[in-house]
Amino acid sequence: MTVKNYEKKAELLKALGHPARLCMVRRLIETDGCNVSYMQSCMKLPQSTVSQHIARLRAAGIIEGDRSGLEITYRVIDEDARAIIKILFSED
Repeated sequence: MTVKNYEKKAELLKALGHPARLCMVRRLIETDGCNVSYMQSCMKLPQSTVSQHIARLRAAGIIEGDRSGLEITYRVIDEDARAIIKILFSED
């Protein structure tokens, strides 16, 4: 494994390292994708805060959005993130 690979894995862990982002990724996996309004109502966070966390997850390559008209549905595209969530919440 190269230094670049370790850096990429560390960035993934940093992106998942915030409780709100961890919750968001888990919800996206469980629901097979959802929009900002759904995430906002489930987590009781302001829309602007949810949007900032989405931006961080997108920048890390963990999630991707599919636009349909005015609505964007986000879904998890990173398999390592899926595996981490599965391990972390296997006992829940």
